[in-house]
Amino acid sequence: MNWILFDDFNRKKLFPLVFTRPVAEIRVGILTIREKWERLLQVKTSSLTEQYLREKYPLIKSDDDNIFINGAILPTEDLIQEIKLLKRDEALVQNEDVIAMRLATADIWQSTDNAIETKCKINKINEPWDIFSKNHQAIADDFALITKGRKSAKLSPTVRVISPENIFVEEGATLECCVLNASKGPIYIGKDAEVMEGSCIRGPFALGEHSVIKLNTSIYDGTTIGPYCKVGGEISNSVFFSYSNKPHDGFVGNSVIGEWCNLAAGTITSNLNNSYEPVKAWSYDKERFVNTHQQFCGTIMGDYSKTGINTMLNTGTVIGINSNVFGAGYQRNFIASFSWAASISGIESYNLEKAIDTAKRVYARRNRVFDSVEENILRSVYELTSNNSRL
Repeated sequence: MNWILFDDFNRKKLFPLVFTRPVAEIRVGILTIREKWERLLQVKTSSLTEQYLREKYPLIKSDDDNIFINGAILPTEDLIQEIKLLKRDEALVQNEDVIAMRLATADIWQSTDNAIETKCKINKINEPWDIFSKNHQAIADDFALITKGRKSAKLSPTVRVISPENIFVEEGATLECCVLNASKGPIYIGKDAEVMEGSCIRGPFALGEHSVIKLNTSIYDGTTIGPYCKVGGEISNSVFFSYSNKPHDGFVGNSVIGEWCNLAAGTITSNLNNSYEPVKAWSYDKERFVNTHQQFCGTIMGDYSKTGINTMLNTGTVIGINSNVFGAGYQRNFIASFSWAASISGIESYNLEKAIDTAKRVYARRNRVFDSVEENILRSVYELTSNNSRL
């Protein structure tokens, strides 16, 4: 069988985080959604996504037998068993959501009248704030999946540990003179990661490979720092995808930060209304502010966006991709993609060629190449958003 993770018709709800990736590339817990499926299935998957993303995420076709799985759904063993029982031209559904389909073709979207209602509890990422609100359980689930039958590397005797049975450290990780409290949830430290002295971490928590927790950092439960990130200050119930930095003081709470972002020193996210009412945030799908039904909601930031020093981000702020946000006072709580946004002088368009030059320099600092594939994606998103400031 050929396994394909598809973006469903609710993809737009997850903007700006999926402007630059298929939905299955969202990180929640320790792993991305794709990595979860591939570990449980023990197969490689491809994506059925937007055309402009297919150069980087190509669709692998089969003329015989294809299993399509909704890329926004988090897998379970029980759900996989239901999917494997599907016959040709059958679909697994829950209410109006298509969970999976088994089809002969991989390049033509087909509907099927042979719909089977799933008996499984479905856990789906529908909105950006679902990522941090579901991250506690996702870390615990991924921890069990990754560490099953394995033995953790030894910790330095300088590390203060609570509930060591819930802590797993990969080879090459460095931790000294820090505190790990896993009494309320597991703590996972990735390969060649570093936790510097004075840092205090409360689980559930995940640190990706080659990432760095800087001196005296405070990290609260429900937080994921993806691979190749550098963070410091105070972070609570937030998810950083990968290659993003928040290396200095400042609070980030109940937020999702995409790839190649940088939060400058003193950047602060508000995550609670003074009225204690549920937070409202911009919806790309509804093209208006909507009730997130979250009492705590900070910032949703798309790839390549950055803040200046001492930037204050209001409750429920949504920032598109490749925006530069700076200036005194609170910023607007919706900033479109490719914006040069100053709180005093207002918002201007960020020149695309300058944005590409900056991306090349940022990649080079991490010994990566911003190649034509990445450039084409960025140009495509620029075209997609250039005629509508609300994107």
